[in-house]
Amino acid sequence: SWCFQELEKLGLRDDVDLHVYEVPVEYQTVQRLIPALWKKHSPQLVVHVGVSGMATTVTLEKCGHNVGYKGLDNCRFCPGSQCCVEGGPECIDSIIDMDAVCRRVSALGLDVTVTISKDAGRYLCDFTYYTSLYQSRGRSAFVHVPPLGKPYSAEQLGRALQAIIEEMLDVLEHSEDKINCQHEH
Repeated sequence: SWCFQELEKLGLRDDVDLHVYEVPVEYQTVQRLIPALWKKHSPQLVVHVGVSGMATTVTLEKCGHNVGYKGLDNCRFCPGSQCCVEGGPECIDSIIDMDAVCRRVSALGLDVTVTISKDAGRYLCDFTYYTSLYQSRGRSAFVHVPPLGKPYSAEQLGRALQAIIEEMLDVLEHSEDKINCQHEH
């Protein structure tokens, strides 16, 4: 939650409404909460942020995975099917071009390294991401950040998240302009 406190301090551009929720590390809560949030806000984009003890960079996750959830959550629960959505596709990609976002944020010269990943880890982060991608037809993103102080401060991570989300919204708006133009011709 510290990275969101930083983000709320910094804010996003004026035309963006920022809603922040903390999602518990529980499969069943995720399955209930994510669709409810989409219904409540119909957001343009949902950006999930998770702390990963393995991460040493700020990592943009390209896709969520449906199958392979064997780890118990904070309630000692694990889906019997070991999957998010029975019969759903194995993998869902974000409609956000993460390579473009990574290039653009890296070009800003922030003191934070941004990288790309195709494997969010088959635990609650990946489960949440897939659930959200499925719900939104790809209008979601997931960012993994390292634990505080390893190596970045809350302020550095807050600034990086601010830049990442603004670039994501920009990339999304441009891709939608292109889609809309194609419909008109």
